[in-house]
Amino acid sequence: MGVNTFSYIFIFCLAASIITQWVLVKRHIRHIRANRAQVPAEFSDKIPEASHHKAADYTQAKVKTGLVELIIGSVILLIWTLGGGLQFLDNYVRSIGLAEIYTGTIFILAVFLISAILDTPMSWYRAFNLEQSFGFNKMTPKVFFMDMIKNGIVALIIGTPLIMFVLWIMENSGSYWWLYVWATWLVFSLLMMWAYPAFIAPMFNKFRPLENEELKVRIENLLDRNGFKSQGIYVMDGSTRSTHGNAYFTGLGANKRIVFFDTLIDELSYDEIEAVLAHELGHFKCNHIKKRITVLGSVFLIGLGILGWLINEAWFFNGLGATIPSDYMVLVLFMVASPAFTFFMQPMFSAISRQHEFEADDFAAEQAQTENLITALVSLYRENANTLTPDPMYSAFHDSHPPAPIRIAHLKNKFA
Repeated sequence: MGVNTFSYIFIFCLAASIITQWVLVKRHIRHIRANRAQVPAEFSDKIPEASHHKAADYTQAKVKTGLVELIIGSVILLIWTLGGGLQFLDNYVRSIGLAEIYTGTIFILAVFLISAILDTPMSWYRAFNLEQSFGFNKMTPKVFFMDMIKNGIVALIIGTPLIMFVLWIMENSGSYWWLYVWATWLVFSLLMMWAYPAFIAPMFNKFRPLENEELKVRIENLLDRNGFKSQGIYVMDGSTRSTHGNAYFTGLGANKRIVFFDTLIDELSYDEIEAVLAHELGHFKCNHIKKRITVLGSVFLIGLGILGWLINEAWFFNGLGATIPSDYMVLVLFMVASPAFTFFMQPMFSAISRQHEFEADDFAAEQAQTENLITALVSLYRENANTLTPDPMYSAFHDSHPPAPIRIAHLKNKFA
């Protein structure tokens, strides 16, 4: 395949992101190793030394695996683009002789399918080597492959009409097609937020109403104090796949649900569970969901606006290995190539997310005793083997939640 100036810009940005991530991982590992021997003083009475060592080893193993995935993914990306893989696939699909919309839909679905197949070995390794070696994996091979099949079916059922509709918009809406595609994305995202808890999540996990009456009453009182209405309080069988614990709100409007992993119910006291739920409630009360939708919507709108310009530029297609411009090809090229150009925006989004976590912690501390929230956070960091000593620069790029020492120091300083 031929190359142009944009090809070199793409290679430079991809190389810069890879090198930066490699440096960050090396810094992260070096920092963790330097602090592995001793539990930080402020956690010495809360975190056993064995748990601290496990978190250090687990974190190092995770980031090393992530680095391998990055290298493999980058090689695949170059094969897809400059290596002519996407154009080869496009030529094959075009040879079937279908109309443009059907050709584009098959092409995009084929890209997703091939990508999923190529990702399967690393997904298997993460579950049955990395997670299992540290005692976290509870997934069986049967569940692993059933999840893959279910994901594929859901993607096919939902994705096919969505892709066809987007391609129809691009073909029939003139030069401002990207505005209509953005509106479609926004409506679809909100619809999925509403539909996911009721129709999709139960395909993968079992949800049962919370049966513990004492805990249920405490949670309902917390919700009532804050004027929060939900469709129910559920416990999810997270232990069928992992020992990691969590809790979250899901859904939209009247279809909101509160979900606890069964592992979290087993690990925390009632006071701690209430504090964790108050934190999640804080995200709603502080309008973080709306703010995140606004930020993502704005970024997506800008991206689609850029795409509306690139769709008419032959150098964009040629620079990424495509010789036949098309509506569906520009979507795929933009999707696979944009991470190389946007990686250095990651600290900004991580900073926004961490600020939201601080605000949710503040809200939780006002609703429940600060010490309950602190002990709950310590328990979650310990049980999930999150390191207490991340490298600050690595954390700035990758951590959506503040490191435990900073997060707990914030609570103590503000609510002491």
